[in-house]
Amino acid sequence: MEKYAIIEGGVCSAKGFRAAGVAAGIKYKDRKDVALIVADRPCTAAAMFTTNTLAAAPVVLDREIAKFGKAQAILANSGYANACTGPEGLRDAVESVKATAAELHIDPRQVFVASTGVIGRRLPMKRLLSGMREAVKNLAATPQAGLDAEHAVMTTDTKPKQAAVKVKILGHEVTIGGMCKGSGMIEPNMATMLGFITTDCVIAPGMLRNALRSAVNKGFNRLIVDGDESTNDSVFILASGAAGNKEIRHPDASFRAFRDALIQLVAALARQMAADGEGATKFVTVRVTGAATERDAEAAARAIAKSPLCKTSWFGKDPNWGRVLAAVGASGAKIDERTVEVFYGKTWAYKQGKVADSAQLKKLAAELEGPEVTVTVDLHFNSSREAVIYTCDFSTEYVHINADYTT
Repeated sequence: MEKYAIIEGGVCSAKGFRAAGVAAGIKYKDRKDVALIVADRPCTAAAMFTTNTLAAAPVVLDREIAKFGKAQAILANSGYANACTGPEGLRDAVESVKATAAELHIDPRQVFVASTGVIGRRLPMKRLLSGMREAVKNLAATPQAGLDAEHAVMTTDTKPKQAAVKVKILGHEVTIGGMCKGSGMIEPNMATMLGFITTDCVIAPGMLRNALRSAVNKGFNRLIVDGDESTNDSVFILASGAAGNKEIRHPDASFRAFRDALIQLVAALARQMAADGEGATKFVTVRVTGAATERDAEAAARAIAKSPLCKTSWFGKDPNWGRVLAAVGASGAKIDERTVEVFYGKTWAYKQGKVADSAQLKKLAAELEGPEVTVTVDLHFNSSREAVIYTCDFSTEYVHINADYTT
């Protein structure tokens, strides 16, 4: 796959989009908590949502809106998730859509809504809608406006997560920009906590859906913080068509160029989330190679990445390869202790039955000193079967954050 350079940017990087983020006092005072992304005209749209059967009210509504394949605005809030709020919560989501559409003078069937935060508490609608109206007044197509929108959807995130990428399609420069939030409660089976992507590409709805599905599977779906899946996970993509390229209608070279650039963007956002996992001190790339099957490779990598024992050992800078191999064995993947190898960085910890001695352990300890580490397991069955998962360590701060989340 061609490599595309990830550049600074966000949802305002692509032509035809404005954004804003304001403080509405939804849960905290003087903290941005309402975001608005608006296109200059109706866009081709696609979205993917949580597979959690206990889906939040915004997800229930957005699934219906997504069927139209068109959208022009996304209203999002942090603080309260509007999940497990019953019929009242769904009515609140519908009211949000109608009020936003009326304020923007657009079709309510073209407004997505997204919420993140504490489950089980209804949205303070007066504050939310007041924030939405303030956001409309502050809409701008500037990098700062995009950053403001990103800050407005952050909860336990400690850093904003944005990126952009450019790709040439039949002589036209196409830009894809995105932002996301997510720091904990992450092992999505479809997307991430909340993700927002904009592009100025001219692309048919079916092709946009296909590209998003591929990007999610190779990016957000390769991310694990703690093995939990939210009720609100959503990712949206809007295509304004402002780049002026010939419409992508078939899975041809133009489609592949767009799809691959989108994959690069989503993978960059996924890595940012893993690095900012709740209380994380290390960004960890888990790579399993030489598996007997593709399924074995992914199952083994996921098992390592979500193992509390592995994650706590990384926090303690302990190259405990035994925990890594135990996780692989529990995953159901084919493994033979006589041929398997475990590496931290480029340093082996276990090599086809050979165990690291004291000199080797010192080298391993050095590999774990930095903020990033790659854990590689080579199963030595089939060199072409490989999977990569992005994750982080578990620190004492992770426990504190989640022990006190609602109190």
